[in-house]
Amino acid sequence: MAEQDKQVLLRISGLKVAYGGIQAVKGVTLEVREGELVSLIGANGAGKTTTLKAVTGIQPIADGDVQYLGKSLKGQGAWDLAKQGLVMIPEGRGTFTRMTITENLQMGAYTRNDREIDDDIEKVFGIFPRLKERRAQLAGTMSGGEQQMLAMGRALMARPKVLLLDEPSMGLSPIMVDKIFEVVADIHKQGVTMLLVEQNASRALAIADRGYVMESGEVTMTGNGRALLDDPKVRAAYLGE
Repeated sequence: MAEQDKQVLLRISGLKVAYGGIQAVKGVTLEVREGELVSLIGANGAGKTTTLKAVTGIQPIADGDVQYLGKSLKGQGAWDLAKQGLVMIPEGRGTFTRMTITENLQMGAYTRNDREIDDDIEKVFGIFPRLKERRAQLAGTMSGGEQQMLAMGRALMARPKVLLLDEPSMGLSPIMVDKIFEVVADIHKQGVTMLLVEQNASRALAIADRGYVMESGEVTMTGNGRALLDDPKVRAAYLGE
């Protein structure tokens, strides 16, 4: 099936978001089709995280619309979205620090009532063996990289149709960054649709089907991930070349 024939699962149209009198997002339009990994890159403060917060209802929309599976998300909260398969891994991980790894994963399945939750926890442990080794450990005692693994595993427990990742590599060691991007690529290969927000432009575009470049609240470039990675303007602005 050609890319243009795949169903658009997430469509952001003319999105505007303001903090007081400051317009942080200025009419952003983008889409994510079934099976795609789409990367949204840009410098710190470009409006990437604010865009995700608007998608998930954390930040009010001043204008424009966000549609998921063809329906507007206005007025819906994170709980409603998770039940529909739109799941976000927030910047800063957001793990339940006083709960164990296993309990965190069980919380990821909170919207489910099927009998396969334990099986899915074992699948997560297969992706992240380090979590299995420490399944009874409190999340708050783990390293930043380990907590990022846990946040990703917890999101997978919701069986997402579309997974939103907000700066998954932020604050991690180079070795852990390698691991996180390896896992993101593997999850995508398993058929999970993703929108990846990331400052690490080279890593994000290298695994993306398509990419969007965001500057000062606006999308300024879009295209194939590899083509954007090779674009002189992108390389000059984000790769120091």
